[in-house]
Amino acid sequence: MSSVILPHIQSLKPYSPPLEGRNPHDNLLLDFNEKVDVLPQSIVDALHAYIDSGRLQTYPHYSNIVELLADYVAVDKEQVLLTNGSDQGIELVFRSCCENGDEVIIPAPSFAMYTQCAKVQNLKIISPSYKFDSGFPLTEVLQSISEKTKLIVIANPNNPCGTMVSKADILKIAQAAPHSAVLVDECYFEYSRVTVTNACSSHPNLFVTRTFSKTWGMPSLRFGYLVSHANNIRALSCVRGPYDINQLAVVAARAALSNRADVDVYVREVMEISKPLVESFLQNKEICFWQSNANYLWVFFEDPEKVAMELGHRGILVRPKDDANGRTGLRITLGNARHTAQLLQALEEILS
Repeated sequence: MSSVILPHIQSLKPYSPPLEGRNPHDNLLLDFNEKVDVLPQSIVDALHAYIDSGRLQTYPHYSNIVELLADYVAVDKEQVLLTNGSDQGIELVFRSCCENGDEVIIPAPSFAMYTQCAKVQNLKIISPSYKFDSGFPLTEVLQSISEKTKLIVIANPNNPCGTMVSKADILKIAQAAPHSAVLVDECYFEYSRVTVTNACSSHPNLFVTRTFSKTWGMPSLRFGYLVSHANNIRALSCVRGPYDINQLAVVAARAALSNRADVDVYVREVMEISKPLVESFLQNKEICFWQSNANYLWVFFEDPEKVAMELGHRGILVRPKDDANGRTGLRITLGNARHTAQLLQALEEILS
């Protein structure tokens, strides 16, 4: 039977994360790089208050949330666009900057959503590889730029390896490809503290996506934002729908931005306590892992399938991810000190 769906869309497979069995009441979820702790009570109270106010029957009213985000990022409010998670921001850039047959440079391995968006747009994908010793493939990216390049994607830090790209190198890429959009995904900014948002006004081909799904702990509410030159934001706002962001997400984000200390405390515990503990354990066991600037480590056990299975039997979920050579590593989210103690105890039992 013939189909009205475009042939290249029919050939795609959906991006389907392994959600089966992810019950937080039964498992320690160290597989999706989420915040492992529950939301602060101030956010829960704000959500309850809005629900109890009897306004769910009305369209979203975003009020001053853009101004609050602009203050947090330290940019003009005209440079900020609300998005339904960072996924929508990523999709908006692909849709608005690329046409059928254009080239996109996506260093690999990385977040699967980039490749999915590229395939939906029917783009040619160029994939320089991250290297364990040298990290981000800067030279290869620069050499891959051509007149056909319409988008370059940089996850900073990258998922799954946690590798950082310096601001200087990102700007070098942006300057080398003025005809191309450069999408910088700062999904884990609160952990890395490295950003190019303050360069967006002077580099109109820069687009930065961020999310409240990771550090802020609200993936179920789907709230993100995009930062770019004001002219780009005006254009992208014509592509995004007027009510794509739900009201409860805005209520929660406003409450979170009003009490940033909760995030700061959690980040310090993860990066200054949990991360060094896990790194030290792996080094003592002589287990290979990538140096990371985020709340996860990509770890290469001798028998990753067995380790993942045994962790699962103990109620701890991790995420298998293959490197450029097809070698499987386990990406392990770092939680607070209590969760880290649980993880290390389990690993000690399994490895001994």
